[in-house]
Amino acid sequence: MLRQVARTSSVVKRLAPAALRVAPVSSSSTSNSANAAARSYSTRSTVVQLLNNIGSKREVEQYLKYFTSVSQQQFAVIKVGGAIITQQLPELASCLAFLYHVGLYPIVLHGTGPQINELLENEGVEPEYIDGIRITNPKTMEVVRKCFLEQNLRLVTALEKMGVHARPITAGVFGAEYLDQDKYQLVGKVNSVNKSPIEAAIEAGYLPILTSLAETPSGQLLNVNADVAAGELAREFEPLKIVYLNEKGGIINGNTGEKVSAINLDEEYEDLMKESWVKYGTKLKIKEIHDLLQHLPRSSSVAIIDVNDLQKELFTDSGAGTLIRRGYKLINRNSLKEFGNPDLLRNALLRDPEIKTGKLSVASYLKFLESVKFKSYGDEPLEVLAIVLEEANKIPKLDKFLSSKTGWLNNVTDNIFNSIKKDFSSLCWIVNENDSNLAWYFTKSDGSFAKNGEILFWYGLKTEEVSELIKEFDSSNIGSALSSSKESGVFSSPTQKRGFHTTKVRNYSNPNPPLRKGTNTEKAKVALIGARGYTGQNLISLIDRHPHLEISHVSSRELAGQKLQGYNKDNIVYSNLQVEDIKKLEENGEIDVWVMALPNGVCKPFVDAIESVENSKSKIVDLSADYRFDTTGEWIYGLPELNDRQTISNAKKISNPGCYATAAQLAIAPLKEYIDGLPTTFGVSGYSGAGTKPSPKNDVKFLENNLIPYSLTDHIHEKEISSQLGLQVAFLPHVAQWFQGISHTVSIPIKKGSLTSREIRNIYQDRYQGEQLITISGEAPLVRDISGKHGVVVGGFAVNSQQDRVVIVATIDNLLKGAATQCLQNINLILGYGEYEGIPDDVVIRG
Repeated sequence: MLRQVARTSSVVKRLAPAALRVAPVSSSSTSNSANAAARSYSTRSTVVQLLNNIGSKREVEQYLKYFTSVSQQQFAVIKVGGAIITQQLPELASCLAFLYHVGLYPIVLHGTGPQINELLENEGVEPEYIDGIRITNPKTMEVVRKCFLEQNLRLVTALEKMGVHARPITAGVFGAEYLDQDKYQLVGKVNSVNKSPIEAAIEAGYLPILTSLAETPSGQLLNVNADVAAGELAREFEPLKIVYLNEKGGIINGNTGEKVSAINLDEEYEDLMKESWVKYGTKLKIKEIHDLLQHLPRSSSVAIIDVNDLQKELFTDSGAGTLIRRGYKLINRNSLKEFGNPDLLRNALLRDPEIKTGKLSVASYLKFLESVKFKSYGDEPLEVLAIVLEEANKIPKLDKFLSSKTGWLNNVTDNIFNSIKKDFSSLCWIVNENDSNLAWYFTKSDGSFAKNGEILFWYGLKTEEVSELIKEFDSSNIGSALSSSKESGVFSSPTQKRGFHTTKVRNYSNPNPPLRKGTNTEKAKVALIGARGYTGQNLISLIDRHPHLEISHVSSRELAGQKLQGYNKDNIVYSNLQVEDIKKLEENGEIDVWVMALPNGVCKPFVDAIESVENSKSKIVDLSADYRFDTTGEWIYGLPELNDRQTISNAKKISNPGCYATAAQLAIAPLKEYIDGLPTTFGVSGYSGAGTKPSPKNDVKFLENNLIPYSLTDHIHEKEISSQLGLQVAFLPHVAQWFQGISHTVSIPIKKGSLTSREIRNIYQDRYQGEQLITISGEAPLVRDISGKHGVVVGGFAVNSQQDRVVIVATIDNLLKGAATQCLQNINLILGYGEYEGIPDDVVIRG
């Protein structure tokens, strides 16, 4: 996501004029000036908030342009459940203020059901319902009116405190007749909507805040269900978005317990209404929404979401909660004759960049389709067109995926892709690396491979199939990108081999970006010296799954002569290598990388033996602390997320960071310029961090119901953290009764009032964008979630009330990213492989 605070000012300059330009002009020049001043004052914080909550810069600009292209009253109708005002008023006010400050004016209508029930209960009145409709007698109406006025005032007041001009409209909008006076008493059926009060409020620069009270021609107040009233408003204004905010955040599938992401009524309505879990209020709501959307433009949609997801729903392609739209029935075609309307097909193909630029004609592509077996997917108007090529003994290939802006905005693209996945258990496709929707393609894939400006994607493939697919792609034999054609010659340029990954990738910019694409695909030999410990075992397991690395020697005095367990590529036996043995292996050029997995202070003779060989070409990675404080420049500190990756790649000797030190540095480094005092980190490790040699720190019985503090000053990791960060840090290590995983709680003094919690989180998200092994979480991460995982989670970001201290929590598996995984990162870099080759992308995300 685009969350770079440093770049906010330039974005503000672009968006601020638009925000002010679309704001309505008040008939009062004084009011207009006040409105403009308020918006100008808040533009910066507004845009920062926008960037914090949505998916990308492209989506920001896309949706702002989209929404402000219509009149203000046609933007959105938002129905707010009464429980939201009671339980989430600050969040609701913040979201509405956000829309107001970017010049968008939703029509807000709220209910008050829970508050009415509470007041009635206090007065000893039992609420009565028939068919889900509240019976509203005069006594109940008195309570209803009181509740509506109180809750309306609460919301308006909360908005005004945030610099939003809001206008309470508690009557005069809905005209009604009795729904059934004998049965329901003072309950109304809306028969007219007076738009004037709403339009006047928006024209004057105020958000209209409505209740669902209606009136008869004689002036009798009638109670109307808020959902029904919101629907009547939507019929009158025909907005782009109709949003129902509720505490559940969407429609829940009663069978699975999962939230329904999207409902396309034209495609799913009849089958959905037959589902066993669709009953009572859920069935009524879906039916009312279905009836409502039948009379609105097809671009209109209804979203049922949590208040915290309002911005995500309005400003991202993925949206939130449950999105309900008419959509179109999807149509599959297997021949050109089945399209019927050739002009419709031609218009869809004209979206293809190659056709747009004249490199390919529509006619030549249609002729090509006549000669192959294909299956096409599209909605009725072909806002989205997908063409899958099927060739015997070949992986099906998505040859074209063409969508209009409407197709992307209405998520027709997701429906089409889901249909493709139902028909094809495996698929490959190619996308130009400059495609504006590249991130979307990554979410649909299991893996990818980049070459010469094109990215090959796939899903559902076995390892051997992936290897073969990449070979074909690398030799330009499987066709062209979605934005190209088989005849374009786009792959006629010399090929360039690069590394590939088989995990989903997050595409972000980074001042020190990961080197995902390696230049080397040759096999390499690894020798492990001192491989019997926990770290050695984990590194062996990682190398066993690595596509290019092979173990040639493992050395352990205690295990000499025994078979190496957990390694399946070859039958390796432990040996007890001496200095002379190592020198001979180096002279013969048998080893590409030496890994020193020895205790502190032991590995120097082995390193000296390697370096004594003239023209030695192998690399060395030391897992101990022996060379972490090197000042000669010969040893490079191998923390890729903080140190220059190119420097690491060019190094001969790498000092692998310590486990505690890795997590602590990652937790502190982004805030260096704001630190004002001594950061203190309280670290707790599982007992695997104490090694295999028996001691109280790895004695399970001694650790039971216990926490052991040790080396509370001048611990070697304290020196490591401080020297690498260039500032003094206090470190308090402890060991606990779990096996693996570290939790750091880091207290960092900062310049008073310099940063909010949100801004600090943004700094971390920006600094670590694109890092596969680092996740930024809104919550404090739990150590149990990181155990066995290959990365670091940093979260919490709690600022104290004096705003001069932030507390951050970081978790890391001490045996993996704290040792073995980081070692493999460094090996990949110094050998020219993709940085994450052989490393799963499995960091747990919690918020």
